[in-house]
Amino acid sequence: MKNLVTGGAGFIGMHLTELLLNRGEKVVVIDDLSTGSQSNIKKYLTNPNFEFYEMNLLSYKNDMDFFTGIDRIYHLAASVGVKYIMEKPLYSLKNNINTTEFVLDLSQFLSSKAVIISSSEVYGISDQYPFSEEDNRVYGPVSSIRWGYAYSKSIDEFMTLEYNREYELNNSVIRLFNTVGPGQSSNYGMVIPRFVKQALTNEPMTVFGSGSQKRCFSHVFDIVKGIYDIMCETNCDGEVINLGSNYEISISDLARKIKKLAKSKSKIINIPYSKAYNNFEDMKKRVPDLNKVIQLIGYKPQYKLNEIIEDVIEYEKL
Repeated sequence: MKNLVTGGAGFIGMHLTELLLNRGEKVVVIDDLSTGSQSNIKKYLTNPNFEFYEMNLLSYKNDMDFFTGIDRIYHLAASVGVKYIMEKPLYSLKNNINTTEFVLDLSQFLSSKAVIISSSEVYGISDQYPFSEEDNRVYGPVSSIRWGYAYSKSIDEFMTLEYNREYELNNSVIRLFNTVGPGQSSNYGMVIPRFVKQALTNEPMTVFGSGSQKRCFSHVFDIVKGIYDIMCETNCDGEVINLGSNYEISISDLARKIKKLAKSKSKIINIPYSKAYNNFEDMKKRVPDLNKVIQLIGYKPQYKLNEIIEDVIEYEKL
């Protein structure tokens, strides 16, 4: 099996690449390294089943023959992270939509199945918990930069389903909730690696807002296994599927837990969103309904939150 992993030098992409290579499959990674890093895939470069191209995916728009022989497409390439998106809102919006459109065209050209990685951000500020795949979305005003990412991912999903209908494709959409683990960068606003770095250096651990906002964190190992199983299971063809954990924790409690596990002397301080990011509106809670993914692939996360945090701590100590 030959796989294309777009954004394969990113955090989730590198772990998915490793899973595929460990299964003896071939992997072609295309990544422009805007948020990924070549160091993430350095250990695969000598593997005869691995190919890497440092290029923006859209560079191949007029050369689809380059991808001949690809059996499956995992589309992870996207502008990600609150910090990155708030700094480059227009680029992020256009990049997410245009790359997904190209992947869908490529899927049609190759007659290859694609999984399109979306985000829990598409649920917006809805207070209908837990979030189910068929729920309505509630967004803030269009003047708020905060929602550009959610709009782009919603368009990605709509395009995927319409391509399926018009061209009889079997592509799936996976809505990821907060995914963490070893190798995740704190540079783009990811909370657990940021807290861990602060805790290990005994610097103040900065909680944005009140800290009462709740999230559910999944280990990247559980997530990439789920992505792979969804790709392989024909019952998932054409479906929109939540993937994550439904164990809730507030950001303040998360900071305290990380401080304890890291044996840190850091102080935990709160910073208003207005000082962290301009024009930012956060979600109070983000909890997935996992009934669909459980029924389709028997999904069951293997890692608890303490194990996830401990893995990140050990990685950051290296």
